[in-house]
Amino acid sequence: MSEQLFIADLHLSAERPDTLALFLRFLRQRAPRADALYILGDLFDAWIGDDDDSPMAEQVRAGLKALSDGGTPVYIQHGNRDFLIGEDFLAASGAKLLDETEVVDLDGTPTLLMHGDLLCSDDVEYQQARQMLRSPAFIQDFLSRPLAERAALAAEYRKRSGEATSLKAEDIMDVNDQTVVDTLRRHGVSQLIHGHTHRPDEHQHPVDGRIAHRWVLAEWHPDHAEALCLRDGKLSREAVV
Repeated sequence: MSEQLFIADLHLSAERPDTLALFLRFLRQRAPRADALYILGDLFDAWIGDDDDSPMAEQVRAGLKALSDGGTPVYIQHGNRDFLIGEDFLAASGAKLLDETEVVDLDGTPTLLMHGDLLCSDDVEYQQARQMLRSPAFIQDFLSRPLAERAALAAEYRKRSGEATSLKAEDIMDVNDQTVVDTLRRHGVSQLIHGHTHRPDEHQHPVDGRIAHRWVLAEWHPDHAEALCLRDGKLSREAVV
């Protein structure tokens, strides 16, 4: 029986030890039974560089490495919180990095995998900030700073981002339907899996005379976490405990 798991938006951090413990248990107990694990962004609440030697970072690297060494491939996409995951993390964890828009064959169905933030095109302020934060100049400058300074800067950015988000209308922070349709059409697919919005659901979008399906992954909390499971060609949600 073929089985693949999709998760996103765990937002792991030292300040969320219960979520970290849940994820590490998931890697030991549930994920090894799957043929592959896909992590579609924001595994970390903030990834400040592959030289992060905190206990949390070391535990995650070790957990992913044990899973991949055990025969379950691990695929990771960058999210808006962990786009600095680089080659050293991938080597230490055994994970493989996906493009920010990656088409994979899921039991004969071409499926687009994304973190999902690019679909939120109504949030112009965020899209502008995203472009700046991912520029080579910004990344080079940020990673050149001492680890402690990077951690402080990331904490301040998260604080400001949270304050700005609280002032935005709910619909601005969700996907734009036309952007979704344009993205599905551009990649020639009728199935999309993404995270980012923290609004788990299944949506249908008419695209050129056919219905495309969009699956949104859930954010993880200690008392409620989900994986999307593909088993024999069918997608379903599965509680993570």
